Amino acid sequence: MFVSCAPIGPAAASWPRPPACLEAARLQEPPEGARITVAGLVILRQRPGTAKGVIFITLEDETGIVNVIVWRKLYERYRRAVISGRMLRVTGRLQRAHSVTHVIAEEIEDISGMLDLLLKETG
Repeated sequence: MFVSCAPIGPAAASWPRPPACLEAARLQEPPEGARITVAGLVILRQRPGTAKGVIFITLEDETGIVNVIVWRKLYERYRRAVISGRMLRVTGRLQRAHSVTHVIAEEIEDISGMLDLLLKETG
């Protein structure tokens, strides 16, 4: 597994970072098919009718965005986190196709509670 949690700058040092997560800006580093963990705010959920039950999630961290693909069977297992999570940690396999990088989800965790920690620290 390829993981990192190094803060980018002084502001990032105070951000409550989930353990063992790769920043979006570093997605080009691991090899194709590597098992990685990413985390971020959910900025988009899509379930196109033509996608045969596949859900596309876009996460954003302080360095960029991460595209996540959730297959139907996995969605059924992590349905609550996928539907209602404001901040997710996703573990899966890195896939690159046509100059687009995706994480094929294997595990999804709702870590929205970490947002509350951030509010307490700043408020």
